[in-house]
Amino acid sequence: MTTQTATYDKVLLGERITPEEALSLFEEDLSILGYLANEVRKRLHPENIVTFVIDRNVNYTNVCVAGCKFCAFQRKVGSPEGYVLPKEEILRKVQELVDWGGTTLLMQGGLNPNLPLSYYEDLIMSIKEHFPQVQVHSFSAPEIVYLAKIEKLSVEEVLKRLRHAGLDSLPGGGAEILSQEVRRFLSPGKCTVEEWELVHKTAHRLGMTSTATMMFGHVEKLHHIVEHLERIRRIQDETGGFTAFIPWTFKRGNTELDNVEEAPSTYYLKVLALSRIYLDNFKNIQSSHVTQTMQVGVVGLHFGANDLGSVMIEENVISSTTYKVSIPKVEDMVEAIKSAGFVPAQRDTYYRMVRLFK
Repeated sequence: MTTQTATYDKVLLGERITPEEALSLFEEDLSILGYLANEVRKRLHPENIVTFVIDRNVNYTNVCVAGCKFCAFQRKVGSPEGYVLPKEEILRKVQELVDWGGTTLLMQGGLNPNLPLSYYEDLIMSIKEHFPQVQVHSFSAPEIVYLAKIEKLSVEEVLKRLRHAGLDSLPGGGAEILSQEVRRFLSPGKCTVEEWELVHKTAHRLGMTSTATMMFGHVEKLHHIVEHLERIRRIQDETGGFTAFIPWTFKRGNTELDNVEEAPSTYYLKVLALSRIYLDNFKNIQSSHVTQTMQVGVVGLHFGANDLGSVMIEENVISSTTYKVSIPKVEDMVEAIKSAGFVPAQRDTYYRMVRLFK
């Protein structure tokens, strides 16, 4: 038996593979990776259901001091194009989410030095007062770390106060690649790998869930991707607090990385498949129709993913590049999932089923 055949057997038997085996496995044909990842998905989701969520991504401010090279959305402090959304406008946006039958409010913004912790507490409390049924899945680890620094508080204290105000869970944003070697170049003004980990482990310890993400296809090497997967797998072993893993690709246009060649969809599918194989303690893996188009997004359902992301009422960050984002309606999402041979279901933030579409 060859070493590679032994790795195949481990995957098919549900045994954990090592970082070295992951690096070797990635060199295999796309079809082999897809087959193995699909077998893992079928074992974890034998009911053949593919889920999606109806959410709204509200970017409450674009003012940011992080200076990430991949970001076209950020504006410097004092920029005439900088903004902070009035609370009344955010509440109007949440009302539209509710009217659409949505369950999840995703709020993320820049690292804005003019917004104290009390701003966030008041905003969340107002949202919960008007819309107690909405799950507030908001504020990435870099935002939490930045708030802790400007308020001179611990990460735990910031999270406790936000949770008391009504914050339900955290998105995995700001992870990019969880390798300090990459982050030093890509996002030097953002939290470190260790700080990102601290936020999520603390949130899990406090009883909150979160997602893990990875933004790739820029300057990283394969070993950086495996380093990222190994780190979040280890955190999940310790806490069990991640609900899902969401990999997506960098898009050029109005960024400092516009000289970087974008990753092809074949690379995306290989990384998606490897993620499903490697993250044996994650139940849910999401395929990205936002950065890959719906055509590739549904292909990803045969490469290990069991979730097709969201029917987003609003998207601003990727749309700040020159890439044209196509946002599906509910009926489009249902039809796309059915066309790929799966049963569609709407879920909530916690991956609980809201509605099954026969």
